Amino acid sequence: MSETQRKLTTIFAADVQDYTRMMGEDEEGTLAMLKHYRDAMSRLIASHGGRVVNTWGDGLLADFPSVVEAVRAAIDVQNELAGKNAARPMDGRMLFRIGINLGDVIVEGEDIYGDGVNIAARLQASAPAGGIVISNTVYDQVRNKVAVGFDFLGALEMKNIADAVPSYAVRIGAVGPEPQKPAAAPERPVEMPKPRSVAPRGRLRKLGGILAVIGAMILIINIATWEGEFWAVWPLLAFAFVAAMIWVRMQDRFDHRVAALAVIGVGIVAINMLTWHGTFWAIWPMLGLSVAAGIRWAMRD
Repeated sequence: MSETQRKLTTIFAADVQDYTRMMGEDEEGTLAMLKHYRDAMSRLIASHGGRVVNTWGDGLLADFPSVVEAVRAAIDVQNELAGKNAARPMDGRMLFRIGINLGDVIVEGEDIYGDGVNIAARLQASAPAGGIVISNTVYDQVRNKVAVGFDFLGALEMKNIADAVPSYAVRIGAVGPEPQKPAAAPERPVEMPKPRSVAPRGRLRKLGGILAVIGAMILIINIATWEGEFWAVWPLLAFAFVAAMIWVRMQDRFDHRVAALAVIGVGIVAINMLTWHGTFWAIWPMLGLSVAAGIRWAMRD
């Protein structure tokens, strides 16, 4: 019997978008194309030091000793397969989704098991056709070592995984399965949540610091030229609103849109209090914002 052991490794999971439909339309042609594409994928995985662990149906599981090489292999795979697909008709293209996770796994012979593998599979299921999604454990290792961009997708809830997994999409160009088709009355595209770019965080922190310095100077000027009016409250309120929205952009704990609605609500209440004439008119916009926040919360993934 083979000895069971554990190891930390980078797990690479891939499968085909709309594989069942393709098999229903042309079994033999789909199987031949799958073998051809898998051979190309296996070659690229091996060239980056990886190992194909298992294949089943339209799926492929591999592991890598290097996190960086795993991401580079995934990028090379998607680029090479995109080239192969470009020569095929739109309805005959085979598009893979790839998920990558760095985690601890159980090793039994040549196979690997455990939550690390399950998370990679869930990330793959969250990726767009022709795209790559990585976990935060992978992102922390590659963000300054791979010449691509990353978009933060938030903490993804995953079936049978206790904690949500912060995840990132690898920005490798357009990965949609079909380009926009010209038509007299085009169908409205499905709106997906726009991923938040992780690049501006440093600039946002600097902007917050600049606003704090400017606010302090305005307060000092108001006090130094005091004539019985605290006029600095309005620019300070504006700066506080901007700083709060910066915090919303930078934090990952709460839904960004719900947090933004909360900040707007607090701002409206503050304006009502500072211009008080005996009427709490802020209750009506607050009610509308509460309804919008409730709908957003109920519709979250």
